[in-house]
Amino acid sequence: MEQDHLSSYYEANRRLWDKLASVHVKSDFYNQSSFLEGKSSLKDIEMNELGEVRGKSMLHLQCHFGQDSISWAKKGAKVVAVDFSEGAISIAKDINEKLKTQVDFICCNVYDLPNHVKDKFDIVFTSYGVINWLHDLDKWAKLIADYLKPGGVFYMVEFHPILWIYDDNFDKIEHPYQSEAEPIMLASGTSYADLEDIVDQKEYCWNHGIGRVMNSLIDSGLKIEFFNEYNYSPYKTFRDMTEFEKGKFVINKFGYRVPHLFSIKASL
Repeated sequence: MEQDHLSSYYEANRRLWDKLASVHVKSDFYNQSSFLEGKSSLKDIEMNELGEVRGKSMLHLQCHFGQDSISWAKKGAKVVAVDFSEGAISIAKDINEKLKTQVDFICCNVYDLPNHVKDKFDIVFTSYGVINWLHDLDKWAKLIADYLKPGGVFYMVEFHPILWIYDDNFDKIEHPYQSEAEPIMLASGTSYADLEDIVDQKEYCWNHGIGRVMNSLIDSGLKIEFFNEYNYSPYKTFRDMTEFEKGKFVINKFGYRVPHLFSIKASL
């Protein structure tokens, strides 16, 4: 993949996420008014699997406009949070100031992080719709390992790559399960926060199969502590979903038969 093309892909995605940040902060999906009143944005999966964070340093990769970063800080973590969208980071800093939390928000591409952060951390965290915006998982995993203290923990929870092979309506297989060599280009689409709102903006993403994710972390020197799959999503992010329990959604065409999420905890 030529560097010039790669830069253009990330620049297009950055413009997309600048646009989405201003839409998302006002959306019912993110419920910003409740968040400002004290509601946590974290879900049971990550809270239960990651466990106690009080007094621990955390690096949050691809934080969007910071609700989860701030929620972890409220639980006592010392958080540095990173996103490549200037619009998202600007909003995050404003929320951080309003709530008087102490998150250090940094605007940069994940791969450029060594130019901005020198510290090491007890925890590296990332979640929900993140790695599909990254082209090189080997570089990503090495960066994670480099930022962990000895004995430190990496934790991720992510949408299952099996979902990304389908078209938006889950009628047919449209994309490869593994697409790291070349990106999947979408000419326009909808925001997961509002599935009826068309976003007229090109976006470029990469699908990474489970084996690819696992092996990149193992090859970086991390030890996999657990790998879990979930047959539901805590978010209503896809078309035609049903909430079968409070906060648990399934894609109707699949029901419980297809995994919706996976999580990994690994240590250095």
